[in-house]
Amino acid sequence: MAEALSFPIPAPANGGFTPVAPGVWWVRLALPGPLALINVWALEDGDGWTLVDTGVGSQASIDAWEQLLREPPFNRPLKRVIVTHMHPDHVGMAGWFTRRFDVPLWMTRLEYLQCRVAASDTGREPPRDALRFYRAAGWDDAAMAAYKERFGKFGRNIQPMPDSYHRIVDGERIRIGASDWEVVTGTGHSPEHACLYCADRGLLISGDQVLPRISSNVSVQPMEPDANPMADWLASIAKLRSRIGDDVLVLPSHNECFRGLHARLAQLEESQHEALDKLRVVLVEPKRVVDVFGALFRRPIAPDNASLLGMATGETVACLNYLIARGEAVREVRDGVAWFGLGRP
Repeated sequence: MAEALSFPIPAPANGGFTPVAPGVWWVRLALPGPLALINVWALEDGDGWTLVDTGVGSQASIDAWEQLLREPPFNRPLKRVIVTHMHPDHVGMAGWFTRRFDVPLWMTRLEYLQCRVAASDTGREPPRDALRFYRAAGWDDAAMAAYKERFGKFGRNIQPMPDSYHRIVDGERIRIGASDWEVVTGTGHSPEHACLYCADRGLLISGDQVLPRISSNVSVQPMEPDANPMADWLASIAKLRSRIGDDVLVLPSHNECFRGLHARLAQLEESQHEALDKLRVVLVEPKRVVDVFGALFRRPIAPDNASLLGMATGETVACLNYLIARGEAVREVRDGVAWFGLGRP
């Protein structure tokens, strides 16, 4: 189904921008790590502009924005900052913008509050519950040591958050310039992710909820070890399909702008069900979380790659919790390690 997608607009260079529609600009910023780049969006808003997502909170982002702010349309007044969700590549520069221009941050409630909680871990020791969570997944001593060393880096990639925000909610229509943008929330990748849909102009700012070439990470976090975000993710795919037409130009946070929303939603749904089917096969014999990576991921999950190991663990637990919630799998903890198998308790 890959041929069902089309990519009509050449991407701007790192640190550059290009128009995708009248009064809508695509800005690309550098990211550390394998994703390398993030897309953020500038929307004409009367005599000024609104920013949707901001880039990671780093000196490299500051330098890029300092250059962009000297050029039209960014040298006009900034009216507000809208952030799709709490991850540092999206919210990282929000506080910098709101303080510099004395403008409000617009976000859903769960994204704002969860971000404040996660950022507060910076400077703390890893909580005992998190260590128990990863040990239960089957991590060895080296992986646990790497996690302890990395813990708290979430907040280091976020400029200090503003102490207040303007709440946005599902179904709300936000007037930006001469256009109405409807908030369409999704869950699974993050707690209350906000997409922005302009039906009249056929545009969807999809954040990480729909990406054309990669799938978003859907993970269980140690804070809520029994969560079922995979069910939320699959429900959100159905919600987007029902709420948003297939004729939109999708403006995602990573990769290129594309057409073929419903085909991509079908791909994401099909791929997830294929992964769950593979998991059902390998769970004929009891397995730990780390034992089933090969069934879910194409590339090897190296135990010394702490970031990749953490994402793989969270997504695997999400799949396992989904099967448990459906009554298809059970979990048994032995000596602090969780073992999963098919069947009913």
